Amino acid sequence: MKLLRRFDKVLVLAFLTIIVFSFVFFAKNNSSVTFADTGENVAVNETTNYVTFFDDGKKLTIRTNAKTVGDAIEATDIIINDGDKIEPSLDSEINADNFFINIYRSRPVIVKDGLNDKYVMTASYNPKEIFREAGITVYDGDEIKPISNTAFLEAGVATVYEIKRNGGREVTIEEEIPFAEETVRDFNLSTGSSEVRQLGEVGMKQTTYLVQYVDSEEVSREVISEVVVRAPVARVVAIGAKKSIPPEASVCAGWAREAGVSEDDLSAAIDLIYRESGCRVDARNYNSGAYGIPQALPGSKMASVGADWETNPVTQIRWMAGYVTGRYGGWKQAIEFWYAHGWY
Repeated sequence: MKLLRRFDKVLVLAFLTIIVFSFVFFAKNNSSVTFADTGENVAVNETTNYVTFFDDGKKLTIRTNAKTVGDAIEATDIIINDGDKIEPSLDSEINADNFFINIYRSRPVIVKDGLNDKYVMTASYNPKEIFREAGITVYDGDEIKPISNTAFLEAGVATVYEIKRNGGREVTIEEEIPFAEETVRDFNLSTGSSEVRQLGEVGMKQTTYLVQYVDSEEVSREVISEVVVRAPVARVVAIGAKKSIPPEASVCAGWAREAGVSEDDLSAAIDLIYRESGCRVDARNYNSGAYGIPQALPGSKMASVGADWETNPVTQIRWMAGYVTGRYGGWKQAIEFWYAHGWY
């Protein structure tokens, strides 16, 4: 009986051993383990790795099956702020056990470039890189040094860097090109009236200067090149030039109509005729020898229209009409030329 009891005990112990071994084997391959440092449930298998974070003097180690640095950070309570720098980058693959991730926290920095100040949040301690992050170009010969924060109440606890410009460099600036004002006479508009025919548009050019600095003070500036990016568009205003025929010009207007001048051209024709000769048939320029209503030089040119060219105003105006049409394209173009030059 004692032997049977001893045998029973052996069987019980063997059975318990099998149960414990099975439980351990099952747990090793299938169970989840909670790590006290993160509270994260991580399945233990061959793809898990130990990952250690170094964050502003603090250290945290977890075991995770995260595939990338970004995934590993999401598996923790670590908060990443704008300007913080992560090494390796967030998309880097976690490809080894005992993987290390460094988190460099951003801090407020003020950069001063002459009278321009910029406030940035940066994790960098390299002054040149900080200026580049602020969008400020650093050239060879420039000096950067930290200075005391004189605007503590406005900026708070912030590191301040100042740049001193020295030497010469090219600076490209976009500059406006003002548009021109143009006026045209419109013989379909009454005198005294006007219309905007085309709105003006400011142009744009890129001007490159060679600027010389001494202790951030500009001492000289020389234009190297100019490139017109967008040409300006002139503002065009039409000025009324249609004049009513005064009573004293009614006889001259009758002659012009008889010579074939249209009503549309009559105002321009009378304006030009009176500016040249006052509509006098025998008008003579004693300096040049020009003669008649059109001030033809010589006056005998008008014989091509009629033998009575010396005394007939209609003959003279008919010749004048042919002349302004052949040379300028018409009466209106001829008076425009006269306004611009004082002769036709």
